[in-house]
Amino acid sequence: MPYHQLARKAAEAGFRVWSLWDPQIPEADFLSQVADASEELLHTSFADEARLRQLVTQISHQHNLGTVLHCGSGPSVLPVAEEAWHLGLSPNPPEALRRLREVNEPNEPSVEAPRLTVQTLTVDGCHHVVGMATQRTSGPPDFAVTGYLFPAPLSNLERETVEQLVCGLLRASGYRFGPAHTEVALTADGPRVVCCQPRLSPDRIPLLIQVASGFDCEAALFDALLGEAPQLRPAHQYAEIGFFPLSEGRLLTYTGTEDIAVTPWVRGARFPYTVHDWIPPATDPRSRRAYVVVEGDSPEITRERVRQARADLVTGIRTEG
Repeated sequence: MPYHQLARKAAEAGFRVWSLWDPQIPEADFLSQVADASEELLHTSFADEARLRQLVTQISHQHNLGTVLHCGSGPSVLPVAEEAWHLGLSPNPPEALRRLREVNEPNEPSVEAPRLTVQTLTVDGCHHVVGMATQRTSGPPDFAVTGYLFPAPLSNLERETVEQLVCGLLRASGYRFGPAHTEVALTADGPRVVCCQPRLSPDRIPLLIQVASGFDCEAALFDALLGEAPQLRPAHQYAEIGFFPLSEGRLLTYTGTEDIAVTPWVRGARFPYTVHDWIPPATDPRSRRAYVVVEGDSPEITRERVRQARADLVTGIRTEG
């Protein structure tokens, strides 16, 4: 499940890439770009576990692969990891991934508790904390996630406490190699892990890290495959992603995307819709595909710049019952 930036950076690092995707997955709207960066793009239903396992083994033997990576999330992670481990193509024992899955919080803390996304990269069992982003939310009563700010504005003590919590979890799991995305709630009783997934953080958080610090954690993953430890960099500015708040319905008109794209402090933007497309509801994961990424010297500046970009995008949407 590599997204196109990962497939491209793997190829740029000198790897030959075979990509495997389920085209029915909602996020798979960029598969043509994945195909461009891959030797071959293969499709299968991840709901068919037997066929998925068979394809992993078949492709590995056919092309003499050196490593199998699962870059996404969901129920397909463990079957792929088990096949890769059996073939000697994964440094992570499947039991480590089972332990990470078991830490997912069954009784989530209150949505009012601030949430952090912690990105780590593990090389040879050494866990490197790349950085922490904080969620931007709509506030009460729903606290819906509207974006992320990197780096999270934390005290040294708060940062160290979260780092110890996350690295302790990874050590206890036996995780040996690769990225991990850990969500942590800052409760009144201290930080609590909500979930931990063996993947790069979603929602373009790797781009926020690169904009704020210059560290490319996607490229670093492939350097790590070659045995190089990540050369982390401190953030020299802030970066924020804001999702465009669109109403569910049929898109009739839109303007402003060109203005947003040429704004000096905008470091990335996406509006993956055309006229007559259906805009999904805010609860659909696909609603986060429309976003803007900005840079700034303070969290207040990036918040204001996201607000400006949202104001620049003007849409006409017809809701349908």
